[in-house]
Amino acid sequence: MNPESLTIQPQEPGQRIDKLLALNYPLFSRTYFQRMIEEGFVLLNGHPVKKRIALETGDEIEVCFQLPPESSLAPEEIPLDILYEDEHLIAVNKPEGMVVHPGPGHPTGTFVNALLAHCRELAPTTDPLRPGIVHRLDKETSGVLLAAKTPLAHQKLVHAFASRQMEKTYLAVCLGRPPAITLDAPIGRHPVHRKEMAVLQEGGKEAISQIQTLAFNDSISLVLIRPKTGRTHQIRVHLKHLGTPILGDAVYGRSKSNEEK
Repeated sequence: MNPESLTIQPQEPGQRIDKLLALNYPLFSRTYFQRMIEEGFVLLNGHPVKKRIALETGDEIEVCFQLPPESSLAPEEIPLDILYEDEHLIAVNKPEGMVVHPGPGHPTGTFVNALLAHCRELAPTTDPLRPGIVHRLDKETSGVLLAAKTPLAHQKLVHAFASRQMEKTYLAVCLGRPPAITLDAPIGRHPVHRKEMAVLQEGGKEAISQIQTLAFNDSISLVLIRPKTGRTHQIRVHLKHLGTPILGDAVYGRSKSNEEK
């Protein structure tokens, strides 16, 4: 799995590292992080660390998460809505509620498990739990996913996404009416709520979204978004930043409005 990093904020020094990690990543237990620390998968300022060390403001922690033993890549007979398929790639309409690949809290029942049952073989990647995967969609988001069956197809698809030759278009229903805008607002890990992302003028990575309102009924809008970059939760974070969060978004939305609409 890809490593995660966080910086100790002014209100956090003095805590034990295993306790702080469990607070920031609630899907994992304190015992899990103690084992990760003992096995060298947690670094403090670039070096292995002991779990009893007291943290200081500005310390950098890097965690290379390891999947729990129950996670696997076993093929599972899960129905797929296949839009296109040939010997090189497959395009699937991912439904809302499906996780793309195994991970913490979702060891099975993922898009990858379903693909393996259908394709049997997928292009290998640097992450063994993501065979054939070249891009992702959030669990709650439906839409087209491409997967590569061969190394050559994977290479070309990765290049197409990285060089922005591939255009992605999303539809969302959001509160209010966002302006017609090309929003250039960098995104990074939220400094306090570590499971969330946020617009950060300092320390964020480039994030650009083209936003256009297609319809508006005095309280909510149907919006078309074309992200030009692929940051985690980019569309959800950008619409929240504009004050027009996605309706029904439990993380970046407004809970009262989600209940009322």
